[in-house]
Amino acid sequence: MTFSFELLTEDKNSHARAGLIHTSHGDIPTPVFAPVGTLATVKTLTPADLHTLQATLILSNTYHLYLRPGADVIADFGGLHHFMGWHGPILTDSGGFQVFSLAGLRDIDEQGVTFRSHLDGSTHRFTPESVIAIEEKLGADIIMTFDECPAPDDYHYNVEALDRTHRWAERCKAAHHRPDQALYGIVQGGVFADLRARSAEFLTSLDFPGYGIGGLSVGETKAQMHAMLEVLHPLLPRHKPRYLMGVGSPEDLFECVARGIDQFDCVLPTRIARNGAVLTKHGRLNLRNACYTADKNPIEADCQCYTCRNFSLAYLRHLIIAKEVLALQLTTLHNLYFMLETMRRIRQSIFDGTFSDYRAQFLAVYQPVVAEDE
Repeated sequence: MTFSFELLTEDKNSHARAGLIHTSHGDIPTPVFAPVGTLATVKTLTPADLHTLQATLILSNTYHLYLRPGADVIADFGGLHHFMGWHGPILTDSGGFQVFSLAGLRDIDEQGVTFRSHLDGSTHRFTPESVIAIEEKLGADIIMTFDECPAPDDYHYNVEALDRTHRWAERCKAAHHRPDQALYGIVQGGVFADLRARSAEFLTSLDFPGYGIGGLSVGETKAQMHAMLEVLHPLLPRHKPRYLMGVGSPEDLFECVARGIDQFDCVLPTRIARNGAVLTKHGRLNLRNACYTADKNPIEADCQCYTCRNFSLAYLRHLIIAKEVLALQLTTLHNLYFMLETMRRIRQSIFDGTFSDYRAQFLAVYQPVVAEDE
């Protein structure tokens, strides 16, 4: 099956949408939250765990898999699905964000980027053509163009980077040949409405099957992020999916779905789980706190995840303090269940016409972390 997107319904009181992405490895109900499996694994979980959680899309990263074990190794196994034993849909980022995060370790020119590996300092070269070749070997269902992700608030550099990103998008499209993969273009432009509009206009003229929105949640305020999404909503094609890259705290799911976003990914739920923090409808709990030493309650009484149905806060804290590996798995299971179940409820509320009520109810009691440290 080739890639396609069905827009099934739209909310009357916001820009929230519900749809269905069709891929050769299964359908993805949208809006969707994708757990991050950077190195071909969602840390601490098996593919069977992800199926139990009803995950419908996971994300892996081209930069990291290129460095190890290498795209040729993965291609020899028949691609990423077979290599990691996950046969549902996969999205691979192009690695652009990771490369451009290597301050002092990369050199940009018109043709591409020369960079030093964060693993051993060895020198490597990415061009739009080489990145597409790597992503084709990895074989994900959705792949991304190679873009430049600059600091969000430097207007003059954003102009320069945007023009380069657009030229690279043309080259990526010309280099892409696998019909079973959908190549998304990536809208950039920092926190500047005119640049975001220019980027949307140019990329939509290339008629990609979907559009990523990059360069957000990289230091700008939430208000600035929301403003950029509001600029882009009327400019991106209505019948193509919109993917807000690297964004996905619980409050973001509501606020950005309300602004027309269909796809999310974020390391937050898995990363904080490994640090002993869990998500609840009231905000985060730090399970290292002594107040949970003898607490017989689950993380949340009405949560149906495996962790909450079987274990107490006291037991989870014990595992964390004792540095038992099981602690990482149980907290990760809960956090991903929380995110995936919240998104399932968001989607259903769009169909039911109750999204605005659900959004207001959730945000009235959820206490976000003011300064994310993820």
